[in-house]
Amino acid sequence: MPITPAAPTRAELIEHLVRTRIAGDVATPRENNLDHYRRLANGDRHYWLGLELGERWADEQDVLAVMAERCGVVDDPEHRHGQDTIDPELTVAALDRAAAQLRKSAEAGHRVLFATGHPGALIDLHSRVANALRLAGCEIVRVPLGLIADQGVVVQLADIAMHERGASLWHTHSPEPMTAILDALQREGEPLPDLVFADHGWAGCAAQRGILTIGFADCNDPALFIGEAEGTLAVTVPLDDHVVNPRYYEPMTAYLLDAAGLTPA
Repeated sequence: MPITPAAPTRAELIEHLVRTRIAGDVATPRENNLDHYRRLANGDRHYWLGLELGERWADEQDVLAVMAERCGVVDDPEHRHGQDTIDPELTVAALDRAAAQLRKSAEAGHRVLFATGHPGALIDLHSRVANALRLAGCEIVRVPLGLIADQGVVVQLADIAMHERGASLWHTHSPEPMTAILDALQREGEPLPDLVFADHGWAGCAAQRGILTIGFADCNDPALFIGEAEGTLAVTVPLDDHVVNPRYYEPMTAYLLDAAGLTPA
């Protein structure tokens, strides 16, 4: 695979997503998906990803219905074990919606904040989009120094905010690192971002604070899809967020930038 692949066609991207299991038959098992839907419905805030869902989603079957509609998991409530799916058509449709928003942000010269709870997989996706938006005239928000969250620190590398503990970048679903960033920006008199491009609790927290947010989520992370269904998030892109080779996300990134009319950096 070339370092900067040419943007695939829609059909080519769908084939790639299925072949690499970013979508289609994904690695996340049905049992894990249903367990997370149940925990969200039971009010476990860890699975709310920074959103305030109240008692609106107390029925796990309602959660499953949203996930079938917006992510493409199997809609049969009797399917309890084995394979589950992400519909690649829904992935590409969400990428198109995200691209439309990125185009608007580029035209408006927005201040944009990037953050990921999946540094082992998605950092390159975020970084390339950040570089492309900077070339288009956007300002990439700089994260204040010295922020503490969840027994670690918030760091910013390659324009991307991440969580670090013990000199290692951590996989996290927590909204607390984003809370620390937004609170610090306000304390320092800095304007909040016009757009947040993130995943997990980073995206949920920003959207809950009223910031325009593009999020990425796996089929076992229902909160962001519910957030989009309720209009809190602008876009939630369904995908397996940690496939075996992070370079598998490169064609998807190229497609997103091309659809947004952004020049790859």
